[in-house]
Amino acid sequence: MPIATTAVRRFQMPRSLNESLASSQGTSDNGRSMSSATGSKDSYPRSAKDPMSTQRPEHRPGITFAAQGKLPKLPIPELESTLKKYLDALLPLQSRREHEDTKAAAREFLEGEGKELQEKLKKYSLDKTSYIEQFWYDSYLNFDNPVVLNLNPFFLLEDDPTPARNNQVTRAASLVISALSFVRAVRKEELPPDTLRGQPLCMYQYSRMFGTARVPTDNGCIIGQDSASQHMVVLCRGQFYWFDALDRNNDLIMTEKDLSLNLQVIVDDAEQTPRQEAAKGALGVLSTENRKIWSGLRDVLTREEGSNNAECLNIVDTALFVLCLDDTEPADTSELCGNMLCGTNEIVRGIQVGTCTNRWYDKLQIIVCKNGSAGINFEHTGVDGHTVLRFASDVYTDTILRFARTINGQAPTLWASNSPDPSKRDPASFGDVSTTPHKLEWDMLPELGIALRFAETRLADLIQQNEFRTLEFSGYGKNFITSMGFSPDAFVQMAFQAAYYGLYGRIENTYEPAMTKIYLHGRTEAVRAVTPESVDFVKTFWADNPAVQKVDALRKATQKHTAITKECSKGQGQDRHLYALYSVWQRAVDEAGSETGSMSGMSSNGYSSPADTSDMGSPKRLSSHGSPGPGRRSPPNGSQSPNGRIPTHMPSLFADANGWDRLNNTVLSSSNCGNPSLRHFGFGPTSGEGFGIGYIIKDESISICASSKHRQTQRFVDSIESYLVEIRKLLRATARRGESPKASRAREAEERPTVGGRMKSRGRVIKQEAGKDESMITTPTSSGEVEDDGLGGYGFFDAGMLLQALKADKEQKPSEAAAQRRRAVPGKKLRLSEY
Repeated sequence: MPIATTAVRRFQMPRSLNESLASSQGTSDNGRSMSSATGSKDSYPRSAKDPMSTQRPEHRPGITFAAQGKLPKLPIPELESTLKKYLDALLPLQSRREHEDTKAAAREFLEGEGKELQEKLKKYSLDKTSYIEQFWYDSYLNFDNPVVLNLNPFFLLEDDPTPARNNQVTRAASLVISALSFVRAVRKEELPPDTLRGQPLCMYQYSRMFGTARVPTDNGCIIGQDSASQHMVVLCRGQFYWFDALDRNNDLIMTEKDLSLNLQVIVDDAEQTPRQEAAKGALGVLSTENRKIWSGLRDVLTREEGSNNAECLNIVDTALFVLCLDDTEPADTSELCGNMLCGTNEIVRGIQVGTCTNRWYDKLQIIVCKNGSAGINFEHTGVDGHTVLRFASDVYTDTILRFARTINGQAPTLWASNSPDPSKRDPASFGDVSTTPHKLEWDMLPELGIALRFAETRLADLIQQNEFRTLEFSGYGKNFITSMGFSPDAFVQMAFQAAYYGLYGRIENTYEPAMTKIYLHGRTEAVRAVTPESVDFVKTFWADNPAVQKVDALRKATQKHTAITKECSKGQGQDRHLYALYSVWQRAVDEAGSETGSMSGMSSNGYSSPADTSDMGSPKRLSSHGSPGPGRRSPPNGSQSPNGRIPTHMPSLFADANGWDRLNNTVLSSSNCGNPSLRHFGFGPTSGEGFGIGYIIKDESISICASSKHRQTQRFVDSIESYLVEIRKLLRATARRGESPKASRAREAEERPTVGGRMKSRGRVIKQEAGKDESMITTPTSSGEVEDDGLGGYGFFDAGMLLQALKADKEQKPSEAAAQRRRAVPGKKLRLSEY
């Protein structure tokens, strides 16, 4: 194919993040409140707020961002309250002496530099949409390590419910059509806003999802965006293709059949190039490099303005999203999750031919395997997991509804309006578009070939250093947990702590994000899940205590966790506030030009992920420039910057290795993000000694994807499963006799007096046994659920192993079981007839 085909149209360069932030809507507090934001949303008719509520939705654009101008700004907590919560979070993680040192540092901060930093933060925030936003972006964009396995999370979608559609091209075309419909709804501002108990949430992130790319530079990364992007990029066997998918009015220009034809043509073309040969030009692997190295390589690609390579790179950067068609069918769920997170590592005759080279990690990616299994991998500097979850859910739902409309034309639709049928449009109405696939043919300069080789080997190392294991626990889910009076999320959080303690006998720092999108440009706050109550529970659970005592301890721990989560969702946590104060201090020192305060500013895991791949930052402590060491207080009259107010030495609060550093070193990094449209959700571990835990709590099941750097991940997952089964036994044992979960509405109606004389009493009523409820009815499950009666008390080192032994016991043949019963009396029984 001639190179000229790659330059059919000039593409707009992405817009930088700072430019977007500077031009965002006004930040005045006038008229901003929860009630006024709700009122803005309520001014729209029901058909606009919920298109599926009517067969013919009313077309009224503008609802998506209607409440933005009224949403309140994220509040800056009071310094004293933040420090108290900080100490509370550290209390169960420290020794008594360590905690006293940290209390002294907090007291000194409150009475000294903290007050000045708090005032500076308040002043700084006056003309900002959010006091934390720029600091948040800086922490992400200054992260130099590869984004794969460190920043990007993944979603694994459920299979299409119609088996005939679960092949690669058909599934991919269906998902892309739905994704383009979602893009259209966002751009036309017809997407109903997210709500939480009737309160509208900030929708700003949806404007940052498409046509966006993370672009490395010599001085950190920027987020660029082409808000008028019309084309998509397809990756197949590491080869790049593109075609237009929308017109200038953001209407779809292809039917699903047209799109299927395009994708099939791409697959056929990609297969013409031998895999080993294609791998040598798979430039997508460069996006997995260290960001500074990747920045230098982009300079090589763009050194000549208007060159073929520069045009190809710009087409990828400005695409709506990337569709990755993988030439693989992972054998099990764990491998499938690994493929969605980082791709597969497969070496053939010394050449990497795994799917890890069939990615572009700087953009939103839709990944479809050979068998139709599909997922999403996203660069989430500008978007949280909750935002991409809405996208994934709507895309999955729309694929089902579109299929339903082929059966019944009156089936509902998600969208307030639909694109005109492309097959019935006047060709002239499409404008300047190119729907025929074009292959991007890069000029493989010598330095690019060498860089690609080294990038691939480093990526292969990174993949080999991590492992992923899944648990699809079908014993129970949200319904059972709530029937027992527990918060489902808090209940599962205690499972992680109990399982870890059962394996290692230690309490470790545990992280969970809480969404703060009820505020303008809200992101997340860090929930520190380890509390004195949770510590008391795990120790009570693993000790020889009565069942009632264990359940009571669990109830107190979950209630505490729920209370902390609610506070954090209101922006009243401690992590984001303290990080903002640290950032204000660092900026003041940098402005003063003090070498003492000069430092990198972030640790290797110093970022905060909505998924949450880590927590918001642990600044590297100064080792040789006069910063206070652990346990040492900084001088009361330390050096100050030229303004005479901000000290140039690091405040002792942030120099506390046993406090600040410990809280920001997450061992169990967890996030609850999902719904029935997803099979799994996950991310890489945030530290060498830690686990990354993505989980989804469904009505009747719990899905968990755990990752680690080979820290017995399968054993940890088995321990979680054992705990979930054991705690159900305890809950049943302590339930009051005769108590059962809430009766269904129909059963409540049955108890009411007969009105119409209908005989409802014919036949003998089959009564439920006293003290037994629906949750006690056992069914075969994929999680390997076993009879609870076989799960007696077990100690630290039995977790995970006992369950496997019980499984083996359940699978014994009758003859084997009988043989064991015969061996119940020690010794071999001699047959007298032998003598």
